[in-house]
Amino acid sequence: MSDAEAARSLLSAGAVRKRAHEMLAASLKDRLSHLTVDLTRLPACADFVATVIRENYPSLDVPFHARWRHFTVGGRDLWAERTAATRWPGAAAKARAEFDLAVVSVLLDAGAGMGWRYRDAATGAEIGRSEGLALASLRMFAAGAFSDRPDDPLRADAGRLARLTADDVARGFQVTKDNPLVGLEGRAALLARLGAAVAASPTVFGMADTPRPGGLYDLLAAEASGSALPAPRILAALLDHLGAIWPGRLTLGGLSLGDTWRHPAIKRADVTDGLMPFHKLSQWLSYSLIEPLQRSGIDVTDIDGLTGLAEYRNGGLFVDAGVIALRDPAQAARPNAVDSALVVEWRGLTIALLDAIAPVVRERLGVTAEAFPLARVLEGGTWAAGRRLAREKRSDGGPPIAVASDGTVF
Repeated sequence: MSDAEAARSLLSAGAVRKRAHEMLAASLKDRLSHLTVDLTRLPACADFVATVIRENYPSLDVPFHARWRHFTVGGRDLWAERTAATRWPGAAAKARAEFDLAVVSVLLDAGAGMGWRYRDAATGAEIGRSEGLALASLRMFAAGAFSDRPDDPLRADAGRLARLTADDVARGFQVTKDNPLVGLEGRAALLARLGAAVAASPTVFGMADTPRPGGLYDLLAAEASGSALPAPRILAALLDHLGAIWPGRLTLGGLSLGDTWRHPAIKRADVTDGLMPFHKLSQWLSYSLIEPLQRSGIDVTDIDGLTGLAEYRNGGLFVDAGVIALRDPAQAARPNAVDSALVVEWRGLTIALLDAIAPVVRERLGVTAEAFPLARVLEGGTWAAGRRLAREKRSDGGPPIAVASDGTVF
């Protein structure tokens, strides 16, 4: 296997899942340096998640975990309102716009920090964290902030993204000295790199229009077999064509490994030894592209082929519920780097434990995996339960383990 082939072997949901379960196996043999796992606490954690799901969705009609949920504010689906007032040339044109919005919004969705809030004049809402970031990005998108065409604001053009600056993002996100946003420079740089990558691949992103992230819709639509597309193929396309946007990451065989980090618990007899992939933002984006594909008439299959998300709400659930514990509790309060062994362990265990808790939650709810895929367990679900526990245990509702992020991971 060449280095390039080895690199590609890490750019899949299957690689994330396999290696995360190896991390869990290592923890159960007491071979991790920073964290331990107590599986006897998992049933009680599943009970809590099931209770949260029933409270939030009494009919168990849970939508997928996706960026679209965050565009609903005060009971109003703001994106649906905007699209209803727009005349679309066809389903594909709408899907391209939704891909544009989802890509830009998700890439802006790393942790905002505890002090940032977005104030929305139209709804009167004042929101922080992921929901506030979603609302801010939606308002920027609707205002044409990412478009190079004054007559067509609902798009993100490669050229405009490539010219985006931190000041542009600061204005759109209402960032001031008194309203600081974590990772502002990193977010703007990520969108600029997105624009450059899209512009550099017109055969991928410009099949039916000038280059734009939404052009990925046409690529995936062309790959759909009999109007069906496996969800892991969405992630593969994102990692294949947008891998270059991630800053300062590991490379192998000339390919960027994206959200992949080193940990000694992952053993291989090849050049991938010690490498643990996560692809968190790319998987979050993959989940968020499912509905635009479905609305355009494409059946997305194998949704559970994607993994859970290695982020601090899901991970925080397991820490706060006692499933995961720190060997040295004092480490929780220190700003831990995203490439630290502690954070890599936490993220790997999170993915494996989401796989472990999902069937238990389904059993509690009396639903099948087919009717209630992991995307619903996350939304209903582990993410909401993690947030609730965080608010109960910490006044600021922050994560149980502090992470120093550049705005492109958490």
